[in-house]
Amino acid sequence: MSQAKKKTFKIEPFKHKVEMDPKYAEKTWKILEDAIHEIYNHNASGLSFEELYRNAYNMVLHKYGEKLYSGLVNTMTQHMREIARNVEAAQGGLFLEELDSKWCEHNKSLQMIRDILMYMDRTYVNNFNKTPVHELGLNLWRDNIVRSPKIRDRLLDTLLDLVHRERTGEVINRGLMRNITKMLVDLGQTVYQEDFERPFLDASSEFYRLESQQFIETSDCADYLRKAEKRLNEEIDRVTHYLDPKSEAKITSVVEREVIGNRMKLLVEMDNSGLVSMLIDDKYDDLGRMYNLFRRVSTGLQTIREVMTGHLRDTGRQLVLDPERLKDPVEFVQRLLDEKDKYDKIIQLSFSNDKTFQNALNSSFEFFINLNARSPEFISLFVDDKLRKGLKGVSEEDVESVLDKVMMLFRYLQEKDVFEKYYKQHLAKRLLSGRTVSDDAERSLIVKLKTECGYQFTSKLEGMFTDMKTSRDTMQGFNATLAGSESNEGPTLAVQVLTTGSWPTQSGARCNMPREIHEMCNKFKQYYLSTHTGRRLTWQTNMGTADLKATFGNGNKHELNVSTYQMCILCLFNIADHLTYREIEQATDIPAPDLKRSLQSLACVKGKNVLRKEPMSKDISEDDVFLFNDKFSSKFYKVKISTVVAQKESEPEKQETRQKVEEDRKPQIEAAIVRIMKARRLLDHNNIISEVTKQLQARFLPNPAVIKKRIESLIEREFLERDRGDRKLYRYLA
Repeated sequence: MSQAKKKTFKIEPFKHKVEMDPKYAEKTWKILEDAIHEIYNHNASGLSFEELYRNAYNMVLHKYGEKLYSGLVNTMTQHMREIARNVEAAQGGLFLEELDSKWCEHNKSLQMIRDILMYMDRTYVNNFNKTPVHELGLNLWRDNIVRSPKIRDRLLDTLLDLVHRERTGEVINRGLMRNITKMLVDLGQTVYQEDFERPFLDASSEFYRLESQQFIETSDCADYLRKAEKRLNEEIDRVTHYLDPKSEAKITSVVEREVIGNRMKLLVEMDNSGLVSMLIDDKYDDLGRMYNLFRRVSTGLQTIREVMTGHLRDTGRQLVLDPERLKDPVEFVQRLLDEKDKYDKIIQLSFSNDKTFQNALNSSFEFFINLNARSPEFISLFVDDKLRKGLKGVSEEDVESVLDKVMMLFRYLQEKDVFEKYYKQHLAKRLLSGRTVSDDAERSLIVKLKTECGYQFTSKLEGMFTDMKTSRDTMQGFNATLAGSESNEGPTLAVQVLTTGSWPTQSGARCNMPREIHEMCNKFKQYYLSTHTGRRLTWQTNMGTADLKATFGNGNKHELNVSTYQMCILCLFNIADHLTYREIEQATDIPAPDLKRSLQSLACVKGKNVLRKEPMSKDISEDDVFLFNDKFSSKFYKVKISTVVAQKESEPEKQETRQKVEEDRKPQIEAAIVRIMKARRLLDHNNIISEVTKQLQARFLPNPAVIKKRIESLIEREFLERDRGDRKLYRYLA
């Protein structure tokens, strides 16, 4: 099949020139101009938009776009001026309503005009970089109405006056305000900002400057904060209802600066109602309000922290240094815990658990707890009181809570080794007297201390518990041995064998025990040394207790629970009715301080006075005479006679403990120096001081002078040497 021949098509120009009616453009524009007038006069219902669109299309097509565009500008400008005159003529409150009404009409008219001239918008406007019809309508409205000399200032004054009236309690037409501010935004952000927002912010700044001055002169701090919070919320609400959302940050910044930032110092320091008063009176709501308002200002929270820290440190200084408050160590620590609980609750409820406030609180407690050198001793005494009797009948959760609080105070201590020294003494007394509330509680605290400070800190404490268990096993073997020998109706003996390094034993403890007890002690010593070779036993008579059966006048019988020293004294009265102080001292060989305390307990404590003293007084003197008290009676069969002891250490005892602590620190400092020098080989003096302090600060803060002495000691013992070229440099000797 043959292929059909292809045909080519060619488009040729008109052979005859088409002549346009010279008056075509004028006639067409007249039609369009009349239509625009009708649209602005609200008579658009009779117009044919299809025909008008075609006319505008043809004008652009036939190169009359410029005439169409310029005619549109002139016609719309004419209408804008007419609208401006109508708006200017509006009186009072009708001014904004008239402006809003004309704006709505203009938008509707503009939409219809844009639809008619859509082809011009797409072609001519783009090709010749003209302003699109809708934007043109907005610009003409801006230039001829909003920025008309007679309208511009009046509009701004009216808007600012309405805002001011609303701030002073009047009700305004928020819908109308919203329409006008939206009109300004629609005309462009620069129009809204320049013609309204900036003057609005300036007026607001002046308003709040004056109002805050009035508030601060007539209100207390809490009331002022409530008013400030109310004003801030009102401005945020105002933005929500009739301002541009972008204005929120700006107007709140004005309120924050004028009402809060410029008044912060005055507020926190206000007498009887400022921050200190709120802290003292636990005003959680007011403190929370202050925190939430002040956090809006860059230095706000820092201001609160500084005042809180200053007040807390002053309060803490009084707590730890007031002589009246140091009389009862348990009460002393309880006040510290109460103060910590108080501020923990404030930070939780009012300060949103802010870590910076928690750090400031910890820093303050660490500052003032260490002002009192006896804080470690007092905290240990508090623990002793709780674990002896204070936690009886308390649930495990509450016990853990108390122990956690103790650990919290312990962390603030700089001299943790001093606490360890006292804690070991108190724990020893509890374990040996069997007066601890709970072994689980004791072990729980040791675990906490171990977690906090490491194994070295608690190894000796754990050794004390090991000794107690080993002693029970040893006594079972000893008692079994006694049971297998001849019948023994003498006294029974319970011995705790303590490892010297683990327990706070006294090398100078001495006492002449009654013959029967002495014989039993020798039997135990023989048994123990026969089963444990290479060991030496030293009796710690100052740490023991005894149960005695005593018969008084009229056949009254009681069982007396006393210390070993008290037992030695009472046994003397089996063979004598009265004895002088010197006779007792000579017979027992008890150290004078311990002897006086024991006699005071036996003769001067009401209800426990199994001895009589002549002359009667609270103090023991070397001329006193003691007699067995036949008339003693008690409603209890078992009577515990505690030794009169000072709850706190006496000054000599305190100095002795301090001396022991200082001695214990020396090897620790030397060990730290050797560890550092072994790793660094060569180091200058200042860096050694810094490194040693850093290593040991978990246990105590070493004194630089002491570190220097330990360096000298290590040089003498040839662990270190000074560099020959630089005397401040030390070299490690392998």
